[in-house]
Formats: sequence, structure tokens, C-alpha cells
Amino acid sequence: MTERRIGIIMNGVTGRMGTNQHLVRSVLAIRDQGGVPVGDGVVLMPDPLLVGRNEHKLRALAKTYNVARWTTDLDTALADPADEIYFDAQTTAQRAPAVRAAIAAGKHVYCEKPIADDLDTALDLARRARGAGIKNGVVQDKLFLPGLLKLKRLVDSGFFGRILSVRGEFGYWVFEGDWQTPQRPSWNYRAEDGGGIIVDMLCHWRYVLDGIIAPVRAVSCLGATHIPERWDEAGRPYAATADDAAYTTFLLDGGIVAQINSSWAVRVYRDELFVLQVDGTEGSAVAGLHECKTQHRANTPKPTWNPDVANPFAFRDDWLDVPNNDDFDNGFKTQWEMFLRHVAYDAPFPWDFIEGAKGVQLAELGLQSWRERRWLDVPEVRP
Repeated sequence: MTERRIGIIMNGVTGRMGTNQHLVRSVLAIRDQGGVPVGDGVVLMPDPLLVGRNEHKLRALAKTYNVARWTTDLDTALADPADEIYFDAQTTAQRAPAVRAAIAAGKHVYCEKPIADDLDTALDLARRARGAGIKNGVVQDKLFLPGLLKLKRLVDSGFFGRILSVRGEFGYWVFEGDWQTPQRPSWNYRAEDGGGIIVDMLCHWRYVLDGIIAPVRAVSCLGATHIPERWDEAGRPYAATADDAAYTTFLLDGGIVAQINSSWAVRVYRDELFVLQVDGTEGSAVAGLHECKTQHRANTPKPTWNPDVANPFAFRDDWLDVPNNDDFDNGFKTQWEMFLRHVAYDAPFPWDFIEGAKGVQLAELGLQSWRERRWLDVPEVRP
């Protein structure tokens, strides 16, 4: 096999998501499997350069995972033509300046969502990338979850007939930090640091709904800060200034109504942390991260409302599993492999900065809808 090295500047991967999903389970997993095969005996071999502000964390991370290169000097890293790709997993507030610098340095850019704090900045990054002729992409990992891949297969096959509605539940209880360590960083709950579940999750729901069901045309969102005080990583109390729950209704093409609740202040009573139910004239499906179950119209039970009689139905027994019919890899890793092929051989990669900007737009409209207590149309995003 012939190796084609691809140097990747990875900024912000000392955080939980950056370390686990992007470095360990994606880039290093690709390295450890022997690269990405692209045909004719050629494999693309990622060579990461870890970048961040904390020398101690970088040194420890590099040692733990056998990564040869790390630096705290982003400018010097961007100046080296041997590294083709810049990846950004920093907090949202820090992302845009670094991405602009990477574009100016001629790097292809792949980054986490949201790509910016606001739509104007997101579109500015998209225009700069297009003007520089560099390839660009945004992480849209939930499209590659096994459960949602099965759901997309059902939609494409026409299983649902005419889709009527979508309802989703996402979230879990994030501990406040006073007596149990919280599972998320404290900046997530400070609006001044770019936190908030609307900014975080509506970006996801945009590409999930657009990519699997139908384009989003209007939104109504109610946010809430249910837990007003939390404790940070040092055990100090702080005021939670960002929303920790969002109750959102979307109107999609074809009159489809979608309702998705997102909350870090909910205790889970469902099969997975995220479930999405789609109902249509011919059948319904419930998809989670891994599983997907269906109920066809011919297998639908006929309950009757009668509060005086104990329920005679075991409703879950009337649903059937959608088989895997494929080998599903880590979703982050799958999208990384696609982006590497895109950079090296111009393979298709539709999830560019414009797609990322659509998510930022929906989050912005969600916040506006909450402030103004009204429905808002979702205009077309143009580069």
C-alpha cells in the first residue's frame, strides 16, 4: 500500500468532545486501522498536530495517545505548508478568528458546530472559504448515527406514505455540581461564553430535519433556564445565564409538523437519550442513536380510550426492529473519512460552511422566537 500523508492541525481537542470523538475515536482510529483506503493501493494517513493554550494538557494528551506533534503556537502551525487541514473544536466564541486565520493561510477547514455565534459571521466564513478556494466542512454527526441512518432508509423507501408529524425528545439530567460532578462544562450554562441549549441543539435539529425528513420553513421556540445556579469545575457556584431547555416546534415542507424538546434538566424515561418518532399515513417509526423500530398500518392496534378499564395493550410489543443490514462505524469517524477523501480526491462532501450557517440561522431564530413569543419564517440561506 502507498501512503498519502495528510497533516491535520487539531485545535481545541483537549476538551471532552475533541479528545474522545475527534482525536481518539476518529483521527487516531483511522491512523490505527492503517488509514483511509481510496483505491489503487493508496491510503490516506492522517498525521495530527495538537494545538491549544494549555501546554500541560497538550503534553499529557500527546503522551497518552502516542501523538508525536503538539504546540501552543497556532500561527506557526498555520504557516507550515506540510499540514493541509485545520480542524477546530474550540468553544464557539473562539472559533471564527481561528478559522479566518486558517483560511488566510490556505488550509482546508473542518470544524465543529456551531461554526459561529451568529449568522452574519457564519456567512462571512463561508464567503471567505469560497473566495480562497479551500475545501470546508462542518461536523453533522447525528446524520451518521445507526438509528437515524435506518430512519433515512425508511423515508427514502416510501415506508411512511405521506409524513404527517415528527416528535423528538433529547436530553438528560446534568448534575448541578454541588454534590455530584456535572457531565458538561460550566461554559455551556453561561450565555456570555456562548452557552445555551438552543445554540447547541437547534444546529443539530436543522440538519437532522433538513437531511432526513424535509426542509425547515418556520420555527417557534420557548427556552427556559430551569436551574438558575450551578457549580463550576473548581466547585464554585455561579449564575446560570443560558437556557438549559428548549421546547421547539418546526413547520417543514409539505405541512409536516415537528416538535422536539431539548433539555439538560430532565430525567430519562425512554430507551435512549435521543428518540425521534415519525408518523405517516402508511406507518410510523421510532429511532434512537442505535435502534429503529417500525409499526405499519396493518400492524397498528386499535385502542379505545376508557379510563375505567386497565390498559389491555402492550404497545411496545407491536413494533418491529429495523435490521442493521450494514456495518455502522462511529459517526464522527465516518464523516472524518469522507472529509479526508474530499480534500485529497475531491470526493463529494455536501456538509460545507453554508450547511453549517443554516444551523446557526435556526438557533438565532429560535432565540428570537423565544424573546418575541412568536412564530418566525426560516428564509433561504444564500452564500
